[in-house]
Amino acid sequence: MVEERLYIVTYDISNERRWRRVFRLMHGYGHWLQLSVFQCRLSGRRRAELARRLEEIIHAREDHVLILDLGLADRVDPRVESLGKTSFQSVKRAAVVI
Repeated sequence: MVEERLYIVTYDISNERRWRRVFRLMHGYGHWLQLSVFQCRLSGRRRAELARRLEEIIHAREDHVLILDLGLADRVDPRVESLGKTSFQSVKRAAVVI
């Protein structure tokens, strides 16, 4: 079985067209949490692929992407305080069709 890690990916993209491209790309890698925040469960290979594809879209001098590694997906127990209309749930292992 492939070892997966849990990531939070957040981004600040200065151009609306590039922002939409990043948003669409991220839907193939994780679960949307907020406007520019995704929770992703990724193998090392998928994580590297995501970073490469993001680098192809963003402009490094204008945009910013953070990929936060929370640890091994099956062992990490993120402590999250969720306020407001939607509660936080850690993403579980599931097949993803791209």
